[in-house]
Amino acid sequence: MPETLTPRQMVKGLLQGVASPRPLFLPIVFSHAARIENLSLRAFLTNPTKISNSLRQIRAHLRSDGITCYFDPFLEAEALGGVLDWEREGQPPSLRWPRQTAKGEMPEGLRSPEEAAKSGRVGVAVEVIRRLKSVVRDDCLLTAGIAGPFTLAALLTQLEREDELRPQDIAPGAIDLAAAAISPIAAAFVEAGASVIFIREEVLPILAAEDAEDWASRLGATINIIRFYEALPVLLLTYPRSVAANSDVISKQPWDCIVCPVLDGLISDRSGAFAGLGPARLGVALPPQAFEPGASGAGLEESLRRVVSELRPSIVTTAGDVPASVDMERLKKVWENAQAK
Repeated sequence: MPETLTPRQMVKGLLQGVASPRPLFLPIVFSHAARIENLSLRAFLTNPTKISNSLRQIRAHLRSDGITCYFDPFLEAEALGGVLDWEREGQPPSLRWPRQTAKGEMPEGLRSPEEAAKSGRVGVAVEVIRRLKSVVRDDCLLTAGIAGPFTLAALLTQLEREDELRPQDIAPGAIDLAAAAISPIAAAFVEAGASVIFIREEVLPILAAEDAEDWASRLGATINIIRFYEALPVLLLTYPRSVAANSDVISKQPWDCIVCPVLDGLISDRSGAFAGLGPARLGVALPPQAFEPGASGAGLEESLRRVVSELRPSIVTTAGDVPASVDMERLKKVWENAQAK
């Protein structure tokens, strides 16, 4: 495979199971752009013009392979009927439901999956993707994030902060609704022109084999929709404890996507937990806090360099949206050093 392939051509190869000649560098940098526009996050999230302009500037500086068009943890929950509370200036919002609901239960009066795909800020995200598609070159990938079934179900039932979450703790109706809701939203994104969709599973219980199969089946519909539009689905696994506990059952699933666990020593060599997936189905996510001012970051570059050299992952990204306080120069430098021979 020639080294001159564009990122878009590399995505086409990955959809056919062909490993890339190098990893695609796709850090998730979205809310950081509000700082460039000197806007509050609240105002930024609803302004397609400001979002589009600032994201292009960030991409040019980072020299990444793509632009994060939209990435927000509450997007789907808000579209289903949740309300964002902006109680503290300069801080991320919290989510609440219009009618008080006991923890672990489903809120009443939620929108249907079809209604959700046309509600909240989904339309803003679609507009950003469309605008960027009309102005960027073919070698730039357009990425967006959606919640995974467990992550959205945990938000719906107010269990997202539970460390020892079990599959049986989440109401089956919440899982069903979450899985049904993310598919039409993913479809709206890829129809607008997104070429990579991150499915972020931030809340993942420890899964028995049958639980993992059920989870994989629920993910399958969304993955198939993304692939139908020749876009690349990327399963982003960001909670180290559950990633470690579930590595065996995850590796055994017949995934039609890139599996991208957070880098925390799990995949340091070829005998690592996910090495069996092979380069065409493996990515790696860097912890965003490693780039915060004052963070030691000890061993990050060495660990990433080893992963890139030995496991040859198809994607290098971040385990979530890079905070506004992160030094972009440091992020860029870590990536450059990881590729050094």
